[in-house]
Amino acid sequence: MTDTPREDSTLFPASAGDRLREAREKQKLSIADIAQRTRVPIRHLEAIEQGDYDELPSPTYAIGFAKAYARAVDADEVEIGGLVRTEAGVPRRPTLESLPYEPADPARLPPAGIAILGVLIALVLVIGAGIWLGTDLFRGGAGPAAPAASPTPVAAAPATPPPAPRVEQVTLTATDAVWLRVYDADNNTLFQKTMQAGERYQVPLDARNPMINVGRPDKLEVRLGDTLQPPLGDGSRALKDIGVGAAAVKARQQTAAENTPSTPRAPAP
Repeated sequence: MTDTPREDSTLFPASAGDRLREAREKQKLSIADIAQRTRVPIRHLEAIEQGDYDELPSPTYAIGFAKAYARAVDADEVEIGGLVRTEAGVPRRPTLESLPYEPADPARLPPAGIAILGVLIALVLVIGAGIWLGTDLFRGGAGPAAPAASPTPVAAAPATPPPAPRVEQVTLTATDAVWLRVYDADNNTLFQKTMQAGERYQVPLDARNPMINVGRPDKLEVRLGDTLQPPLGDGSRALKDIGVGAAAVKARQQTAAENTPSTPRAPAP
């Protein structure tokens, strides 16, 4: 009795979730083991294995969580991230090689003779202006002009430039393993990784309206200068599009102060 030939795996390549699950089962690990290693919720890991990316906060989270899963099972995180990007339908940004190149149209360029003539005319005009302004050749032989009386100098008060506005540094510090992405108003990624406890990231002062996506906001401290800010969340859910520029952090600080009830004073005896 002959065995039924197996289908060519290249015709039906395994999905990112299938590869991760096979790697996990090969190491005899459970989903709970992977969740403990990556700090990613079990429901999100199950969704990645099943290819159900709609259950995740965003495709960006799906890619980040899948890479963390890959690292936990010694899989190729770059390959896994590319598969998830394709399966989740995330478009790739165009590279310089993909941009169209349009050579200059020779018909639009002036002939070489006209260009040279234009340069010569400009040079003659500059020399003529210098002779006119610097000599008496075209002034009818008039004598030297009497020197103009110099005005009495008036001491001007030194102008004091206004002080430049001080921009305070925003620092993000991980208190435990936490996945984080920082991006600007144009959705350009400034920083993205799973930070470990004690790691810090300083938000660039020149970033335009920087924001973050964070999987465990309770594992991330935000400081404005040296001042620790209120927690971003309790960790029950991931957060996205949270402003981390100095202005946004100050606004949240002001709102928190206004919403904090003041302690009533004890009546005077």
